[in-house]
Amino acid sequence: MKKPKWVVQKEKAKRISEAETVWLFGLHAVRDALMNPEREKLRLMVTKNAADKLAEAIGVSGMEPEMVDPRTFSAPIDPQSVHQGAVLEVKPLKWGKLADRAVDAGEGQPIMVLLDRVTDPHNVGAILRSAEVFGANAVVGTARGSAPETGALAKTASGALERQPYVRIRNLAEAMEELKAMGYVVFGLDGEAEVTIETALADAPNRPVALVLGAEGPGLRDKTKATCDRLVKIPFAREFGSLNVSNAAAVALYATRNTR
Repeated sequence: MKKPKWVVQKEKAKRISEAETVWLFGLHAVRDALMNPEREKLRLMVTKNAADKLAEAIGVSGMEPEMVDPRTFSAPIDPQSVHQGAVLEVKPLKWGKLADRAVDAGEGQPIMVLLDRVTDPHNVGAILRSAEVFGANAVVGTARGSAPETGALAKTASGALERQPYVRIRNLAEAMEELKAMGYVVFGLDGEAEVTIETALADAPNRPVALVLGAEGPGLRDKTKATCDRLVKIPFAREFGSLNVSNAAAVALYATRNTR
């Protein structure tokens, strides 16, 4: 009996996903991945200088590195990438389901960061770094509309990718509704909102918070705005001012953590 088309497509997508690998580069990203027991590591290429700097992490990983000449360093990454003499092929991390990451971890009220079409890996990497610093439970992006796990993202995250959950979901609005059902109040960051984030947080004491941030330029989609409990803004000292999405995330996370 012939399989339905949707079953064939699903099985094909699963095979592609299982075969997917990521090349991490840069000393911080490679070191933290080597030290992460949850990360499946496949191939390590290093110069003598990088190997010396990563000696402890290489020992912990149990990997046998491939030593390469810095003058002829050749790895399947962008030639412009600042690899610092170290690249590591890995499997993407698996962070589980949204609900698993949204539960109270016993460190104050939970905070989630949701991304609406933030595709720049440098922005997502910086957001992951801020999320780790300010104790967010997870950063959440859509499987098709947010930056995937890449070497550039990992390098910008400076090791945070190995510790800060980056959960990929199918539909952002559905994820927002799921968090609401768990007791979260969902705030969408919008420069044209009438309410400041400080005021909104004061109006929702002792509630877990989900912060939703949109892409540079277009911001949040209409559907996303409509699904938020409230749209909030970061107040500026001057009439004209704006922050890029990663800086806005850092400020919003700081404000939220300070009220928990």
